[in-house]
Amino acid sequence: MSEKPKRPQQVYTLVVQIGRSAGDGLPDGATGAGLVCFASGVDEAEAVRETVAVLKQADLAPLDVTGYGTEEERRAEGHEIDAEEAALMARALAENSVIVAQFTPFFHGEETAGDDPAAS
Repeated sequence: MSEKPKRPQQVYTLVVQIGRSAGDGLPDGATGAGLVCFASGVDEAEAVRETVAVLKQADLAPLDVTGYGTEEERRAEGHEIDAEEAALMARALAENSVIVAQFTPFFHGEETAGDDPAAS
């Protein structure tokens, strides 16, 4: 019986919108938050599942996840990735983890404001 070849882990950039839940630690008056996460996985679907699971364990309420691909895919699309962001991606890969790189609370009316945070 032959074993399936192991697929290599990659790091994916995910933008997660969260809603309110008891014990979420968001500021008073916030309606939710947007998170930029770097998550490792053999594919983007696994990275999304792991990210949602980790956020739920932290008493957060993920509502929507948008994937922006791997570092290589993002660079191919023209995204600028600075040294700090690249270091966080490398750490997520080395630790096989989910890293929240940016956490922005939303207040009434801000839920859809702003540009794509992964494009900067």
